[in-house]
Formats: sequence, C-alpha cells, structure tokens
Amino acid sequence: MARIKINLPEKFEYSTEIPVRISDINFANHLGHEKILPLIHEARVRFLNEYSYVELDIEGYGLIMADSAIVYKSEAFYGDTLKIEIAGNDFSKYGFDFVYKLTNKETDEEVARAKTGFIFFDYEKRKKAEVPRKFRAIFDE
Repeated sequence: MARIKINLPEKFEYSTEIPVRISDINFANHLGHEKILPLIHEARVRFLNEYSYVELDIEGYGLIMADSAIVYKSEAFYGDTLKIEIAGNDFSKYGFDFVYKLTNKETDEEVARAKTGFIFFDYEKRKKAEVPRKFRAIFDE
C-alpha cells in the first residue's frame, strides 16, 4: 500500500502551542489519531485570528475544507505541549492547502504532519470564489 507523503515547506508563517488534554488520550494512553484534526483546527483558527479573519469571513468569503491528510510520526501523551506550525501552499485560482507540522515542544520530536485543502466560497452566491489577493499575500511575504 502506498503511503501518504506530506512535504513540509521551508518556512512556516505561524506557530502556536496547544497542550494535549486528557480528552485527547485514547485507550492506548497516547494522543488519539482522531484528535489531530481538532488540534489543527484550533491552530488554524488562531492563525486566522492573527489577521482578524474567521473561517466564514476572509475578505468577504468563507472557507470550505475539500480534503485532509495526516501522517503520524510519533506518540504524544497527556501533559505534552504540541508546537503546531502552519504554512500555506499549493495555491490555485480558487483554493490552497494549509500544511501543519506538530512537534513535541519539550523533545522537538515530530508527532505528526497534516494537510487540509480549502476552497474559497461565496456563501451569498453559493459558488466558489477566487483566493483573495490580500490573504494570498500573507504567504508571499
């Protein structure tokens, strides 16, 4: 079976830290695989807030997640703090990918990497919208 590969960019535009909560732990006493998406969602919301954006209003348009992928690298445990770095790449006319790198803050060991693909959407017209230039410029700096 072919494995998913997520290539990391050379630089990340944003970084935040999120502790692993007891509710993130599974029966094997480590971070559950299904908890990565909520963690990167929280990191993404924090990133957007830095630019006074919310997922439903980025220069007048919303985001719709088109796909996601996660590659697990190592365990994380209750009480660990995850450093989550975010970059934007693979821009097209209507969308782009967020790429995430999750590392253990204390050990610097990579825990996971993820990618979420997004399309910009005009909720009033109920159709996809072009990536706003001002948003794209964040990643071109």
